[in-house]
Amino acid sequence: MDYGLAFANTMTFASGEGAAMLGQAAEAAGFESVWTVEHVIYPEAYESKYPYDDSGKMMMATDTPLPDPLVWLTWLGAATEKIRLGTGILILPERNPVVLAKVLGTIDSFTGGRLELGIGVGWLEEEFDALGIRWEGRAARTDEYVEVMRALWSGDNINFSGEFMNFQNVSSNPKPAQGSVPIVVGGHSKAAARRAGRLGDGFFPAKGDLADLLTVMAESAQEHGRNVDDIVVSSGEATGIYGDDPVGGAEEARAKGIDRIIVPAFMFLENTEESLAEFGERVIAPTTNI
Repeated sequence: MDYGLAFANTMTFASGEGAAMLGQAAEAAGFESVWTVEHVIYPEAYESKYPYDDSGKMMMATDTPLPDPLVWLTWLGAATEKIRLGTGILILPERNPVVLAKVLGTIDSFTGGRLELGIGVGWLEEEFDALGIRWEGRAARTDEYVEVMRALWSGDNINFSGEFMNFQNVSSNPKPAQGSVPIVVGGHSKAAARRAGRLGDGFFPAKGDLADLLTVMAESAQEHGRNVDDIVVSSGEATGIYGDDPVGGAEEARAKGIDRIIVPAFMFLENTEESLAEFGERVIAPTTNI
């Protein structure tokens, strides 16, 4: 079982010093990966419903620091040696995929192939408006943008003709050290599960009926001639690891189809280094081989 640390670029970890400390302590504790969140801007008055809290509002204020995930991960990558660096998630349709392919290829090259690109289609329409990016069609753009980046990472003198992007004989270097950056599809809708089965290297549903979503993902993978076992499933649903029997909790999570257990960083706000080390000894070490 692998363990990821989520909401990593928030709270006291939003500074450069905090990021380096968190990354080094998480790596020492045995965490396999860290995962960021993203919003480019915070619209003070928004009507879009935040899907991860019953209030429909984000748990942040106007002046809450939320560093750019790719800059934050680059900083953390320079301060660590092996922990994987994940966006959980990056709002892909808000990005130019040609520019993003360059940025991601550079980060992955510099960090020895440690990058994981978690993607989402976005829920905050007011953010798209502020960026001057069309809200409609964002799901279709997301799918095509994945194709664009993978094409640019696959070689040089690339041609691409799509609904949104077109170019001929272009090259983007450096290439990712791992050949391509793994794409982890975020989201708890059936559309996200189908997307994960169709094109994802991973799936990270933050909520919802996990069994149902994994069934939809598997059906989509089969429909598109893919092996569902190649899709890494990340989930925070494995609450059993926090009790008296973390081994049993991890075994239960594995039985549900979970490959990576996601743990919130806010659990370690106090005495961060010591509490991460304790979690590593009590939970990660005895469950690594499950």
